[in-house]
Amino acid sequence: MSKDKKILPVEGERNILITSALPYVNNVPHLGNVIGSVLSADVFARYAKSRGYNCLFVCGTDEYGTATETKAIEEGVTPKELCDKFYKVHKGVYDWFNIGFDHFGRTSTPQQTTITQDIFMKLYKNGYLEEKTTNQPYCPVHNSFLADRFVEGECPLCHYPDARGDQCDKCGHVLDPLELINPKCKLDGATPVVKETTHMFLCLDKLQPAEEEWFKKASKEGRWSSNGVQITSSWLKEGLHPRGITRDLKWGTPIPSELGKAYEDKVCYVWFDACIGYVSITATYTDEWEKWWRNPEHVKLYQFMGKDNVPFHTVVFPSTQIGTKDKWTMLNTISTTEYLNYEKGKFSKSRGIGVFGTDAEKTKIPSDVWRYYLLSHRPETSDSEFEWEGFIAANNNELLKNLGNFVNRVIKFVNSKIYDSKVPDYNKFNDHYFDEHRRKVNETLKQYIDELEDVKLRAGLSTALHISSLGNTLLQDNKLDNKLATEQPDRCAAVVGLALSHIHLLASLIAPYMPKTSESILAQLNAEFLTIPDKWESNTIPVGRTIGKAAYLFSQIKPEMEQKWREEFGGAEARKAKEEAAAKAAAKKAEKERKKKAKAAKKIEQGTVEAAEKGGPEAVKTVEEEVAEGVHQVSLQSS
Repeated sequence: MSKDKKILPVEGERNILITSALPYVNNVPHLGNVIGSVLSADVFARYAKSRGYNCLFVCGTDEYGTATETKAIEEGVTPKELCDKFYKVHKGVYDWFNIGFDHFGRTSTPQQTTITQDIFMKLYKNGYLEEKTTNQPYCPVHNSFLADRFVEGECPLCHYPDARGDQCDKCGHVLDPLELINPKCKLDGATPVVKETTHMFLCLDKLQPAEEEWFKKASKEGRWSSNGVQITSSWLKEGLHPRGITRDLKWGTPIPSELGKAYEDKVCYVWFDACIGYVSITATYTDEWEKWWRNPEHVKLYQFMGKDNVPFHTVVFPSTQIGTKDKWTMLNTISTTEYLNYEKGKFSKSRGIGVFGTDAEKTKIPSDVWRYYLLSHRPETSDSEFEWEGFIAANNNELLKNLGNFVNRVIKFVNSKIYDSKVPDYNKFNDHYFDEHRRKVNETLKQYIDELEDVKLRAGLSTALHISSLGNTLLQDNKLDNKLATEQPDRCAAVVGLALSHIHLLASLIAPYMPKTSESILAQLNAEFLTIPDKWESNTIPVGRTIGKAAYLFSQIKPEMEQKWREEFGGAEARKAKEEAAAKAAAKKAEKERKKKAKAAKKIEQGTVEAAEKGGPEAVKTVEEEVAEGVHQVSLQSS
């Protein structure tokens, strides 16, 4: 499709709108961030397109809010300059991971202001916003109200000393900045005072009945992931309360001017308008954005995120949509992940622990290998671990020996002098074994489609690799080699034709997971991409076609790289351990040399006594000279 031709819903087709959680712009994403949203969404988007569905995949950087203001102050730049810098960082990371967005935008746009203000005013006019005067921390040094994240102090629950005003990173509880013990202003360390300020609140309590009705229907029809259901149910069971949606900040979506001067210096709370970013980003892609976002009859919305983002997508944003009383495309299916940990610990940018988006490329390992490992360890129902040993084993044992071996063996065989790269006539021979092979492949293909339709991405990848294993079994059972070609040429041709078609199907099934590998396979087959069929017909590579040359899909990773990478990405602690090991080895060597010298000195002493007994002073001198020369040689060796 031409870049100028926009993807729009088509009546009568299956139209799917896909979003992944908008990555916050003030940091570099780590592997857990990548698998938790953008990579998972990319797999499903690629699958949908591989099935021939009409699909739009949008995402972008979440740029407003306190965290951006804080980071900008720390770096001595404006929030806009900071966002411009990190937008490029994020885009570069996702490009390297081959994330196939149809559009990757950002939230600091005129479209975001227009759409958010329109929603805001409709909520206001419909009676779902209320004004409240609240107490808020105020810094007496730089004379400004402090947003939650600008206040730090001791958590009142677990007594963690570095809790933020909105949340404690240790115990995870949501906090009010006024609850902190010994609060300090993050900017200048001053003790905040309490002052009154006026804000607008979204009346989630009034919207709860409609929200609950929608949730029950949507979660069932969309087959939500279990943690998405559990988290939403927990919020609703506890009861929804009015939630502040304005803040005393400068960097954010301005409050509509209709609310008067009291709101001139306030902006929308980022928790309120971040999800509206999906809509505004679509609007920066096409002026006809309403065909996607106001078309629930013909569009299904799929959203991907980590579990910490669930309430904003299943409670706050849907309630907001309901409150406008407009027609909206609302969440159909939510796919959420738990956490990906790093080597039994957590990713930490400040301590240099873990692999971050900009690091993966430095390893020189292709992005498809990274994609495969992350997706095969996707934390769908519980936390999972990134481990270097497993990463290397996945490449060497699963990709190289299974998928890579199958494809390479068949292509090289057809490249050989037996067929001279031309597909033989494979229609002259058939038996029950081949029929049974087709049956097994089609049975497994159905399982793959069912898993992907149910957004079970990890299971789908495992099933695709099983189809590759079935291909290896085909070759082994029929003993594909020169002898078979000589003694049973028609059977050999049938095996080759079946295997080539099998590889063609496999290229489509792995494309959502490893798109570059799929492209390489298609180039070797000299074939076009095969839309994933409901039933596999084993004749997609025509007789007489000249195929391309064999090329390795994967390369072996040396086992010694495990320790190298563990040290490189293990942070200060790993480097300290390496230094301690080096120091211990040096001390051991020094002790060995000390013992050598002590032994030599003892020999001098013994020699002197013996010489004195036998030959007098001249003999003593000779022995001393000999032993001294020995000590000198030891010293030279040790240095």
